[in-house]
Amino acid sequence: MHALSYPSSFQRDMACTEAEFLGWLPGAVGTHAMRLDGAQACVRIGGGTLHLRWQVSPPRRIALITLPRLVVDFEFDGVDEPQRTAFMRYFDLFMQRGGG
Repeated sequence: MHALSYPSSFQRDMACTEAEFLGWLPGAVGTHAMRLDGAQACVRIGGGTLHLRWQVSPPRRIALITLPRLVVDFEFDGVDEPQRTAFMRYFDLFMQRGGG
């Protein structure tokens, strides 16, 4: 089985509104301290920080479906790979929404 690895910085295209993202974000960061400032947040992870920045983008259209779109930049500073992986696994699980 291939283990996931998270680089120190990356970008994601998320299918949610800014309001939805902001509603989910406190739960997605778990017990880590977070500070919001406009369209960005700082999350303390151990002795380091995750800087999140986002911007609303035009919706994605697939046939008759229209999905909201938020582009989110993740930038870890002073957070080692095992800490990034542990944080992102929880973050991704929390942000995951069912379908089907």
